[in-house]
Amino acid sequence: MTEQGLGKAPAGDPATSGRAAAGGPGRPRGLLRRPTPGWAVPLVAAVVAAVVWVVSRTAGAELVARTGAGTRTVGLVDVVVAALVVGCAGWGVRAALRRLPGGGSVAWTVLCVVVLLVSLAGPLGAATTPAMGFLVAEHVAVGAAVMLGLRR
Repeated sequence: MTEQGLGKAPAGDPATSGRAAAGGPGRPRGLLRRPTPGWAVPLVAAVVAAVVWVVSRTAGAELVARTGAGTRTVGLVDVVVAALVVGCAGWGVRAALRRLPGGGSVAWTVLCVVVLLVSLAGPLGAATTPAMGFLVAEHVAVGAAVMLGLRR
């Protein structure tokens, strides 16, 4: 069979000529396939947290959580600082797990899922159902940003 019969494009084909410059055939290209630098993950998590908070306020939900003595309003600074802390902690833990055989990818994923599930106990103390829904969304969004941002 000829090269064309195998489904290969002829040499010099404009549709495939950019592959060599991008690192060869079979290499993923594009912004979403590039690993995120570890230092950027806490910042991305903070932005994600801020976006969810703004959406909750735009929807008219006030994020109020019950505390031992009363209630507390969850503000923009609260969610941004919490996301930065979680992102930095995740960055440190991921760096330590990279020393494990295989890079610790499975351990990282399991740890992230466990931490996320435990963290979801917090939003259950929300004062209203909409607040609980948005706080759960906040936890899941930040958890996903950290887990996926540091997976490699």
